[in-house]
Amino acid sequence: MPSSDQGITPDRYAIIPRALIFITRGETILLIKGAPTKRLWANKYNGIGGHVERGEDILTAARRELLEETGLTADLKLVGTVVVDAGENIGVGLYVFTGEASDAAPRASHEGALEWLPLASLAHYPLVEDVSILLQKIQSMRAGDPPFSALSTYNADGNLHLQFS
Repeated sequence: MPSSDQGITPDRYAIIPRALIFITRGETILLIKGAPTKRLWANKYNGIGGHVERGEDILTAARRELLEETGLTADLKLVGTVVVDAGENIGVGLYVFTGEASDAAPRASHEGALEWLPLASLAHYPLVEDVSILLQKIQSMRAGDPPFSALSTYNADGNLHLQFS
């Protein structure tokens, strides 16, 4: 089907694709603490990730983001998708990946400080608000489960609501 037949018009809801990667090593997880100067999630811990560039598929983008932000490579597995409702005509399509890291040390990142944190103690760290919810979902999954699907919205008070299908 040619691109002209895809039904893409300015009034249609559009999704901006992003990758979010959680890398573990044993009982620890590699998170990035946002630099104090970041507009979003300053001084909060998040997974690795970023936007998909034109011409990339989602897995290629996730691998690129992981390498750019950490210097690491890993076999990545898609574990879920989240549609983030960011407004009337636009949203974010978040593709969530996991992977296991080798003993290699991550390199410094301009995005923030990379830290291996104990999975059992994450409640004691300032996390981006959806990270703990997503990690709980991932940890509850069993081998062979299909990737999860979720919708992320905010109520009138600005509180996050993450609903899994």
